[in-house]
Amino acid sequence: MFGTVLISVCSILHLYVFWRISSIPFMKKRFRIGALICVGMLLWILFFSARYFGHNREGFLWAALELLGMNWMATLFLIFVPLFAVDLLTCFGALFSSWAAAIRGWALLAGIAFSLIACFQGLRPPVVREYDVRIKDLSSEFNGLKVVAISDTHIGSLIGERWLAARVDQIMALKPDLIFLLGDIVEGHGVNPDLILPQLKRLSASLGVFAVPGNHESYGETNSGPGLFKEAGVSVLRDQWVEAGKGLTVAGLDDPRAWRGIKLDYDHISRALANHPPGAVLLLSHSPQEIEKAADAGADLMLCGHTHGGQIWPFDYLVRISYPMLEGRYEVKGMPVIVSRGAGTWGPRMRLWSPGEILYLTLSGNGNGVEQPSR
Repeated sequence: MFGTVLISVCSILHLYVFWRISSIPFMKKRFRIGALICVGMLLWILFFSARYFGHNREGFLWAALELLGMNWMATLFLIFVPLFAVDLLTCFGALFSSWAAAIRGWALLAGIAFSLIACFQGLRPPVVREYDVRIKDLSSEFNGLKVVAISDTHIGSLIGERWLAARVDQIMALKPDLIFLLGDIVEGHGVNPDLILPQLKRLSASLGVFAVPGNHESYGETNSGPGLFKEAGVSVLRDQWVEAGKGLTVAGLDDPRAWRGIKLDYDHISRALANHPPGAVLLLSHSPQEIEKAADAGADLMLCGHTHGGQIWPFDYLVRISYPMLEGRYEVKGMPVIVSRGAGTWGPRMRLWSPGEILYLTLSGNGNGVEQPSR
């Protein structure tokens, strides 16, 4: 269903964009309408082939096809936005009729400029985004605790082991006490476990490395993500909790999409937090959902990913409809919530005004939590 909708929307965008390009005076003088139709058809075929052939196959040529097709999809969107804005402002040429066609030319150039900027930003390393977080139930023993969280790396055919190795270096340079993997670390295709596993094994922290599955880790022929994590020595939390230290609980939610087609008679949050010990509770969830329920159930901090911060402006306005907590820091019923933009990209290797990020949290409390025994 998702693929069908995506193809349909992109087909409509192709028709609209090349229809409006053909009305630009500069283009009309230099290109025949037949040539523009041919270019549009070839680019549509490139996108279609990338989606239905390159997306599910391994190898350099298939990866190159997927990269070109997905980047064209994003470029098409970024060209559509200013062209459509001009049409709305001019009532499709009814207003300012003598200028409308020329303005479309500038809109086309704006779309191309946005695309080039997005390509540059999409290939840049993620930034480290720092937060100081106060947690009321955190023991004084854990004041100054350093937590690093990363999400949505989408290691697969387009983002490989060298990129992952650089991110592991980035994480370990921060010398964290806890490391959290917030889901969609690996894709459902194009993953070579023999290359990825050594990099995951390099992740280490004094209080542990913990992961929750994302929706992409349930795709493909095998549920490769959780298996890879466990083999790398990462603790995978699927609707369960563990004590990272006395008075410090880490809980994780399984992603509901991993259970598609199976009816469950329990809610994930109640199961994940049931009978947790006293002290601070750090809750990991791939998606920023059911946040009020998490606060009511006793979570003291919730960390999420999944949204990519919209990844490509102005697509973030659409993403915000489903996920009002799109990216950054929020507070719900006294519980801090931090939603990561993710470190990698999905689909196009492009980002616009939403750079990738790694979360770096320094935790502090009021000393009223469960105290660690003296050492």
